[in-house]
Amino acid sequence: MSHGYFIHALDHAQTRADKPHKHTFFASERLLAGLNTLATGQRQSLHDHLDQDKFYFVLAGRGRFTVGDADRECGPGDLILAPAGIAHGVENQAVEPLTFLTVIAPWPQAV
Repeated sequence: MSHGYFIHALDHAQTRADKPHKHTFFASERLLAGLNTLATGQRQSLHDHLDQDKFYFVLAGRGRFTVGDADRECGPGDLILAPAGIAHGVENQAVEPLTFLTVIAPWPQAV
C-alpha cells in the first residue's frame, strides 16, 4: 500500500449509513494504522485482542470510549490506550461524525 509518508488523515474521513467507515493507511507484520469514522449511533462493540496492543487518537467529533471497566466521553486530542487482553469499544452518541486514528501492534492478521 503506497500513500506516501505524509498523510492528512482527515482527508480520508467519510461516513457510511450501513456501518462505520474504515481506511487503512499502513499494514505490516508489526503494525496496522488506520482511520475510523462513526456516524451518529454507530459503534464498535466491546472486544479484545489477546496478543495486540491498540490505541485510539480522536481527531474530530466526540464519542464514548470504554476500556475495561473505565468509560469516558472523549474528543479531539484525546488518546485512549487499550492494552492486549483488555476489552474496549466506542460509540458515537453525538450528532456529528466521530473520527479517530486506530493503531494496533502487531497487526492482528499477521499474528
